[in-house]
Amino acid sequence: MAMFGVRHAARYACAALGCTLIASTAMAADPIRIGVIGEESAVAGASITKAAQLAADTINAHGGIGGRQVQVITYDDHSSAAEGVRAFQRAVQQDKVVAVIGSYISEVALAIEPWSARLHMPFITPGAASNEISKQVHKDYDHFKYTFHGWMTSAFIAQAICDAEHDLLVEGLHMKTAVIMSEDAAWTTPLDVRYQECLPKAGLQVLDHIRFNPDTTDFTPIFHAIEAKKPDVIITGISHVGVQPTVQWHDQQVPIPMAGQSSQATTSAFWGDTNGAAEGVITASAAAPGAANTPLTIPFIEAYQKRFGVSPAYCGYTSYDLVYIIAEAVQRAGSTDPDKLVTALEQTDHVGTVGREQFYGRNDPFTHALKYGPGLVTGITLQWQSGKQVALWPASVANGKVKFPAFVKLPQAPH
Repeated sequence: MAMFGVRHAARYACAALGCTLIASTAMAADPIRIGVIGEESAVAGASITKAAQLAADTINAHGGIGGRQVQVITYDDHSSAAEGVRAFQRAVQQDKVVAVIGSYISEVALAIEPWSARLHMPFITPGAASNEISKQVHKDYDHFKYTFHGWMTSAFIAQAICDAEHDLLVEGLHMKTAVIMSEDAAWTTPLDVRYQECLPKAGLQVLDHIRFNPDTTDFTPIFHAIEAKKPDVIITGISHVGVQPTVQWHDQQVPIPMAGQSSQATTSAFWGDTNGAAEGVITASAAAPGAANTPLTIPFIEAYQKRFGVSPAYCGYTSYDLVYIIAEAVQRAGSTDPDKLVTALEQTDHVGTVGREQFYGRNDPFTHALKYGPGLVTGITLQWQSGKQVALWPASVANGKVKFPAFVKLPQAPH
């Protein structure tokens, strides 16, 4: 709470956990319809629709936004860009939504972005990370201004990971070398570029950079190649995959710790999916159980777990927040006109579950991306320990220390 101040946090806690906002006489009583496109068969993508529905139900149980109910209409794109576009078109043309929250997959978000421009429909991704999403808005603002980036860009994710690994692994465990291991995807291209820039600055010399096909089923040759380099840590960039490399890392007793980004490891379902092989895995995320980014984080996690039986993935936190952000923008705009709604979204200053959320302006290279930094959104770093997610970084929310399984060999502390 110290991050924002008690008064500021209390104001937003009221808004985000459902206190009835003052009704605007200019608003009609029609529901605020928001389309939400998720990936129901994916560990991370399934959080998007669940969290959005929970947000709508919480808002509606407390009188709505300005007296208006929020109606979430969900779609499953089956992790397909083509199906994502079709879902977006249906949401706009048939279901008459005022805005769309969609996808944790960059390829899907990038496919929807031109349709957001053509149909003049505000679109916010809660989990896709590719820098190109917001860079496109910057390059041609008048055309692409309807797209917003509701999670950190790949560049900011990489920077957050470098900042965390400096504190946890370099300063804390005397690590000096790393190998980057990323899936070949749109979001990891800029991620890896930033890794290669910021890891050395953080104190980790990059010995090798491996990109693999997301359809890879046997990671044995990859782990053998990494072991031959003898790095102190593997820095991952994985989201489409997660279970298979984690299980093989554990079963083959690869003596090198895995840190970085493993999106599937951000939800508690991952422990069961890997039969406990996740023990010791470190990943960046939006938040973690028991770690209070804001006064709203833990109440949301508890409500989500009670309803769905697992903790949210990183994009569940942002999806939940974005329902509030869109509904409040509609109220501020006093209209559902797309251009007025874009202006209202640009004025966003919302304390949600992941931090204080604001969007970069049109003059920033990451136009309409979520602002990154202390006092805003930095994400957290968590580690799987004995079946639980333990927050390690930043220090302000940490509730545990780094701990690895016995097969992991750590560098010796300097004498």
